Amino acid sequence: MHPKNLLISDFTYQLPEERIARYPLAERDLSKLLIYKNGEIKEDIYRRLDEHIPQNALLVFNNTRVIPARLFFKNATGAKIEIFCLDPAGNNIDMATAMLQTGSAQWNCLIGKANKWKERQLHLAGADFNLTAEIIEKRADCFVIEFSWQPETLSFAEVLDKTGMMPIPPYLRRDPEQLDAQRYQTVYAVQKGSVAAPTAGLHFTEDVMARLKTKGAEFAYVTLHVGAGTFKPVKAERMEGHEMHAELIDVDVATIQKIICSLHQNVIAVGTTSLRTIESLFWMGLKAQQNPTATLPQLEIKQWDAYEITAGKPDKQEALKYLEALLSWMQKSGLSRLICKTQIMIAPGYQLRIADAIITNFHQPASTLLLLVAAVIGNDTEDWKKIYAYAMDHQFRFLSYGDGSLLWAKK
Repeated sequence: MHPKNLLISDFTYQLPEERIARYPLAERDLSKLLIYKNGEIKEDIYRRLDEHIPQNALLVFNNTRVIPARLFFKNATGAKIEIFCLDPAGNNIDMATAMLQTGSAQWNCLIGKANKWKERQLHLAGADFNLTAEIIEKRADCFVIEFSWQPETLSFAEVLDKTGMMPIPPYLRRDPEQLDAQRYQTVYAVQKGSVAAPTAGLHFTEDVMARLKTKGAEFAYVTLHVGAGTFKPVKAERMEGHEMHAELIDVDVATIQKIICSLHQNVIAVGTTSLRTIESLFWMGLKAQQNPTATLPQLEIKQWDAYEITAGKPDKQEALKYLEALLSWMQKSGLSRLICKTQIMIAPGYQLRIADAIITNFHQPASTLLLLVAAVIGNDTEDWKKIYAYAMDHQFRFLSYGDGSLLWAKK
């Protein structure tokens, strides 16, 4: 069945408020770990993750870094107005460039209490800076805001560091606290740009990664800046009525080469964003193989491409062929990094092309992330329900600061 015809009502469950982890554990790697393989479930903790990872496996991490994207201004009467920065406005502005802009910048934003914004500009002053916000355009789903600041030599990243608050998920039902600045980041976060953490990685510590290295594991890093769309609920009855959010992936040649070298071992995606990134590479490679003169926009992955483009059976030789085609296309295009949009929808009906397993948290009911989990472990709706029922019965903590799982793809 084409995923367009899936009913979202088949991918929901009861999540009591008390099972949502509102704060992280004192130690990251003491979070519980559910392991699912060949229909069997067992549990451990992240500190012993290496005991459940095969030798010479490749773990693919998303090294994005969460930015303090929530800015709070006051209007002339003292009412608080929140501006939530989503992504840079305008075409062809990558996140790295946007974060380095000085003096002024335009961003797509959400505004809390927009009806109270009566004046042309809002101002925020600190001990050593002044920040101004002005609405440039109102769009269907956001506002375009122009920020300007003094001193002009500050980058936008520095402005956010001075003024912004960590954008913890709304379902935590609390304001950001000092601990979130450190705990809502992975220990390997480098590239600034996410407005939500790639939460599967929050359980990793330097010690866990050292243990994995000792086991012979290899690491690869991709970048996908997580947008607010990750929290976008599925409101349509059938999936054909839901528009998947598009995101930019950033992968360099060395990472693709490392994936190629590990195809016949085990490739494990740490998080749904890492999985969506490496699976997108397969389909981009297929497009490059079919059309070696394709432009970068022509390689973009649309929501249903993976179900409507003809490809062979899932096979690592197929993956090798298309990843090599992608490298060849990059070489001919003079690119050392692939920065391209993906809107890939991974749902039951999808068969993994590159990844063998995923490490991920427990996700919200009726979400595209739950559809992804169902696709990884098999097309039987009962498989994901079995896992989530076990987690509920055995006191696992749910969502961003909750526990997690190692899920092996159904063979």
